[in-house]
Amino acid sequence: MPTLKDIRVRIKGVKSTQQVTKAMKMVAAAKLRRAQDRAIMARPYAAKMKEMLASLSSKVDTSLNPLLSSRPEVKKVLVILITADRGLCGAFNTNIIKLAQKIATEDYAAQYKSGGVCMICAGTRGFDFFRKRGFTIIKGYPAVFQNLDFSVAKEIAETASSMYLKGEVDRVVVVYNEFKSVLAPVLKAEDLLPISAEKNGKESSSDYIYEPSPSAIVDELVPKHLNTQMWRMMLESNAAEQAARMTAMDSATENAKELLRTLNISYNRARQAAITKELSEIVAGADALKS
Repeated sequence: MPTLKDIRVRIKGVKSTQQVTKAMKMVAAAKLRRAQDRAIMARPYAAKMKEMLASLSSKVDTSLNPLLSSRPEVKKVLVILITADRGLCGAFNTNIIKLAQKIATEDYAAQYKSGGVCMICAGTRGFDFFRKRGFTIIKGYPAVFQNLDFSVAKEIAETASSMYLKGEVDRVVVVYNEFKSVLAPVLKAEDLLPISAEKNGKESSSDYIYEPSPSAIVDELVPKHLNTQMWRMMLESNAAEQAARMTAMDSATENAKELLRTLNISYNRARQAAITKELSEIVAGADALKS
């Protein structure tokens, strides 16, 4: 049975931990606000870029642009994984790593067995996990979210498109967390390449005149589209991470509060038992002296 001193030491430790988790929750909440605003602001531009590219693609021969042309056989796959740089954000990293591992080893099992699956890891957690397990990592970006910048998203998109054009990969899949709400991030696995030229079902009643030509505009838009989509995904993941960390630290703070209540009850009981024991010893001593 723990002594009064042991319980006091543990209460002090839990209080210190509670202060840390509370502070981390407040920091995550402040970061979440900024990250959420950036993610939401990036969505309309990315969506319009995708819509414009789909509209133009219907007016040109997509086979003329390799990034718009799907290949009949997928022999090599590039998985771009976006995780957090740090832990203490619940199951955020675990869930995204499990999904990426499933895609690499199960969805593309034949390619994985033949060594045709490689990865680009943005974020320390994913990079460390797959590096230790012997996966082929083309590029790693640990600590990328310490100072998130568009240039990183552009570099990743350019690396992926370069590999696709050279025939080093036949498909590029991005695995990330999309921010929906504080309590419900959504795991996503989206094909980055080849670019899907699907129309969104809206046919324009106007007949536009394109200058210099639809094909030239498509060639110009494709790299911008890839950069924009990659940047949007990284912003979404960053916002989802901060939401997950805020939720996890809130739960930790509440758990510490409940643990402190339990420890205080145990301390009071132990203290009462010690006082009762001392009183019993005094009464027993007094009785012994009388006799």
